Amino acid sequence: MTAETILDLNGLSKIYGEAIALNEIDLEVKEGEFLTFLGPSGSGKTTTLNLIAGFLEPSSGSMMLNGTPLEKLRAHERNLGVVFQHYALFPHMTVSDNVAYPLKQRKIAKAERERLVAEALEMVRLSQYADRFPKQLSGGQQQRVALARAVVYRPPILLMDEPLGALDKKLREWLQLELRRIHRELGSTFIYVTHDQEEALVLSDRIAVFNEGRIEQIGSAHELYAAPKTLFVAKFIGESSVFKGTMVDGMVSVGDLKVAGVGSVGIDRGAVVVRPEKLEVADAADPVLSAEATNRVPGTIEDIVFLGSAVKYNVTTALGEAVVRVSEERALDAKIGDAVVVAWRTADAVMLPDDGS
Repeated sequence: MTAETILDLNGLSKIYGEAIALNEIDLEVKEGEFLTFLGPSGSGKTTTLNLIAGFLEPSSGSMMLNGTPLEKLRAHERNLGVVFQHYALFPHMTVSDNVAYPLKQRKIAKAERERLVAEALEMVRLSQYADRFPKQLSGGQQQRVALARAVVYRPPILLMDEPLGALDKKLREWLQLELRRIHRELGSTFIYVTHDQEEALVLSDRIAVFNEGRIEQIGSAHELYAAPKTLFVAKFIGESSVFKGTMVDGMVSVGDLKVAGVGSVGIDRGAVVVRPEKLEVADAADPVLSAEATNRVPGTIEDIVFLGSAVKYNVTTALGEAVVRVSEERALDAKIGDAVVVAWRTADAVMLPDDGS
């Protein structure tokens, strides 16, 4: 383990009979980072969180927290904070008593308890609600109480399993910003589980993308978006145009069309991945395109979506569907069914093996 690594997972697996929920993952979690586990249902992200928390036992592999083997410690001995989607507050206790509960369990003196509870409630901006009961709070307020209870004893790692999933969109977006603020103020390590890619992009220092019990890629939001290493990651993080075909002379070939990207060589079948904002679109009768956009594919507009400051075009081409997003100022005077040309620079596309994703 490196000096900055707080949690180290090596060959971690969880098997139920013949079903592999988690398949030998390796992961180093850095001290003080906000790390998100992102992936579809059943991909292994919650299983990993539950193994770290001690709610499940691994089938194989190891977990080290600051050099201490976690497998030898029961859940309550790991001293980790946990926040779930369902708040699990005690309905007969006030807000302050709920937050104080883990401190009482640790036999913290009353004066120190009161100080720590006051700090935690101030952090989540609920000081004025200390004497209320959970039923008197909104869903968002209850979730913040659950967060205060989880951080009040300053755990080395806070584990969160889709804590905002039950909230409406506006409140969820506001609480995402609150979580970022609290993470900065605490300086603790946060591990967060979600299937919502936008939430992961907003919150995270790094994101681990899970798929079928494995980690496909780990990186910053920018790294995953700009340089996906697999087709699954390219499709799961943001929108992409994916053009698949046979590899010929380092280019993807479909019929008479050949297009290029930066990346994989020495493969039989490949895929060129281009993000919507990296594509250009022009009228086929008089295409005005950048000279550097040497990859050019004819197509037909299937749909036009106005996004306020941008316009999105869905274009059917011989290589597959292209998704193009341009600013409103650069929008075409076009309608559904019009013939267009889609183009991009080779440097703006990623070439990946076609793994069937």
